[in-house]
Amino acid sequence: MSNYYLSKRSNPFDLIDPFFDAFWGGNNARTDVMRTDITDEGDHYLLKIDMPSIAKEDIKISLAEGYLSITATFGDKEDNKEGRYLRRERHVGSYTRSFYVGDEVTEEDLKAKLEEGVLLVSVTKPQPKKKEDKKFIAIE
Repeated sequence: MSNYYLSKRSNPFDLIDPFFDAFWGGNNARTDVMRTDITDEGDHYLLKIDMPSIAKEDIKISLAEGYLSITATFGDKEDNKEGRYLRRERHVGSYTRSFYVGDEVTEEDLKAKLEEGVLLVSVTKPQPKKKEDKKFIAIE
C-alpha cells in the first residue's frame, strides 16, 4: 500500500491531474448535486431535480435565450460564531444547472413546484409552426 502512494507521488503530473479532472468533469467533479431526470410526458417535458433540504425560497428559476437555468443556494445561513469547526463536510454555496429548452418556450410554458425534496419543472412542448400554403402574387 505504501508503494502505491510513493509511486503516485513520484509522477509530477499527479499534482496537476486533479485540476484537469475537475475542469473536464472527471472523478473529482461534483456529480451528486442537482441530479436530474427528464421524461417526455406527451404534451410536456418533466424535469425531476433532487433538491434535498433546500427551501423553496432558495431556488431561482430563470429563462433566457432558450436556456432554462435553475440555481439553488444551500448551507448554513449563519456562520458558527461561537465555536470553531473541527470538521466541516457540509457544503455551503450554490449550484446552477442550465437546460436548453428552445427559443419558442416562454415563461407561460413553465410550471414548477417543490415536493418532498424534488423540484418538478414542467416545460410545455412548443407547437410546431403551421406550414404556410403557397401564395401566388398577381402580375400587373
